[in-house]
Amino acid sequence: MAQLNEIVGYCDVLMQVDKFRDYCPNGLQVEGRSEVRKIVSAVTASQDAIDAAVAAGADLLLVHHGFFWKNENPVLTGPKKRRIKTLLENDLSLLAYHLPLDAHPEIGNNAQLGRLLNIEFVEHFDTGSPLPWGFVGKLHRKLSGNELSDLINEKLGRFPLHIPGHSREIEKIAWCTGGAQGYFEVAAMHNIDAYISGEVSEQTYHQAKELGIDYFSAGHYATERYGVQALAEKLVGRFNLTHDFVEINNPV
Repeated sequence: MAQLNEIVGYCDVLMQVDKFRDYCPNGLQVEGRSEVRKIVSAVTASQDAIDAAVAAGADLLLVHHGFFWKNENPVLTGPKKRRIKTLLENDLSLLAYHLPLDAHPEIGNNAQLGRLLNIEFVEHFDTGSPLPWGFVGKLHRKLSGNELSDLINEKLGRFPLHIPGHSREIEKIAWCTGGAQGYFEVAAMHNIDAYISGEVSEQTYHQAKELGIDYFSAGHYATERYGVQALAEKLVGRFNLTHDFVEINNPV
């Protein structure tokens, strides 16, 4: 068991939240009971995830995608009202870390994805932040585009959308989880063979062809499952808590 304020203070320092200009607040978003014994983690604070946390008897829901996004409607109506009402009625806290959880060099989404795919980290590429979350690395052995697709499917449980940009084998890769297709051209400056992200745009097809770089869209949700679980497990070890991860079947 631990105090909520101890957990929040530890996470805020670990995630270096003061170094990010984000699209949402990082840290405690909804305050519940002061004592925490069980954490449930999920990628997104959806109604399904909140309901699962309540059913599991959690004191704290830890997510990557929380509430109160920049430019969203601030009124508490419809689905947002129902989500927050469920949290408050069950005295369940919501703790969310967005860009800080993408960037963390050990437990972040990108670090975890690189480890999962057995990519050796080499350097960062610039994402316009004091703590960049774009990664560049090398595979331990060269793969064809189809072989890399198979590896992603094996590790993430889904085949990526693969846009071939060349016919050579792939060794050097840049990656950035989630909706990071907009960094494709920046990542390409690092002499890479392939770029992996979560989502894809219409222009991404043309960029892959014209840059001569393979692009793999592996799913926003699928690429961002792992950071929140790693953070939760770190809290389990430090504060003697229990933890369950809620898997939501999200094909995006």
